[in-house]
Amino acid sequence: MRYGINPQQAAARAVPVDPERVPLRVLRGRPSSINLLDALNSWQLVREAARTLGRPAAASFKHVSPAGAALAGPVDEATARPYGVDAASVGELTSAYLRARDADPKSSYGDFVAVSHQVDVELAQLLTRVVSDGIVAPGYAPGVLEILAGKKNGAFLVMEADPAFEPPEEESRDVFGLRLVQERDRVELSEALLADVRVGSLSEQNRSDLLLGLAVVRHTQSNSVCYVRDGQTLGIGAGQQSRVDCTRLAGAKVDTWWLRRHPLARALEFRPGVRRQDRVNWQVRFVEGDLTDDERARFREAVEGDPGTLDAAERDAWLAGLTGVSFVSDGSLPFRDNVDHARRHGVTCIAEPGGSIRSGDVEDACRESGIALARTGVRLFHH
Repeated sequence: MRYGINPQQAAARAVPVDPERVPLRVLRGRPSSINLLDALNSWQLVREAARTLGRPAAASFKHVSPAGAALAGPVDEATARPYGVDAASVGELTSAYLRARDADPKSSYGDFVAVSHQVDVELAQLLTRVVSDGIVAPGYAPGVLEILAGKKNGAFLVMEADPAFEPPEEESRDVFGLRLVQERDRVELSEALLADVRVGSLSEQNRSDLLLGLAVVRHTQSNSVCYVRDGQTLGIGAGQQSRVDCTRLAGAKVDTWWLRRHPLARALEFRPGVRRQDRVNWQVRFVEGDLTDDERARFREAVEGDPGTLDAAERDAWLAGLTGVSFVSDGSLPFRDNVDHARRHGVTCIAEPGGSIRSGDVEDACRESGIALARTGVRLFHH
């Protein structure tokens, strides 16, 4: 490999457990350890999501967790405009990636891309216009590798996954002189996990979104939670020691996603020469509403005319219009505060393992808020 986790760890290599069965191969570029971890985790996510839900899936990974993930589906103007695509005519695979990247476009800067199906020319051309480090997919259509060859001056990583590969029954890792060995998690994600509905009822769309959320948290650094709506993540909380902190952080991302659809945010016009990612970042900072004095001056230099202001009352009124959001937790909700925070972000159904000593309080909170609750009975921690 190019290096390990950090550049100073120059002596780094990846060794197949079974030389006869390799999960992926490098077609272009030279990966680091993080690149490979992103590729392996993201490929598992999109493969599982596509298998479970029968639609093309995509993920945008950063530091071994998804910034966003989505199934193929409709692309709205707020998603399409930053990337110069026609929302009405975009293909399925490209729509999946656009929807995945749109969950947290600021974090997706320099992402690792994963898609469940063969990369076509349309997606390859889109990738030439965004900042990303590499892609993993089960194949590439004719001409695609040539399109990607010039990205990052030829350093863009292109990896091909074997869709038929199944890992060994045991997995291991070495940590500070100890080798940890465990049985591979073989729980299948299916609607059977959503059979135990304790509060309310689940629609077909709820079940689909909850299953996508389960696939996402399964491949996200724990503690993790995920907000999903109409086949795309709106906010993912990863790696926090407190679950409610994950819920709040991911909820803030949901609010940002929804506020980017406010008329004032959609009406922002930028001066010529402002780069694509800078436009995305400025839109995010505009709707977040806490620009520093320095940022405010630079923002006014970047936009045309008077952008207006999203005051607190207008923000609250717009956020109140978001509904139909599903919420998934990789572990049991230990307190009702997770439900109380989640309902602020349009959540109408929750899936979590249950089994906490305060699961009754969680159930009561869902009942009080009119939120459907499914108990999966399965913990999906990932470290």
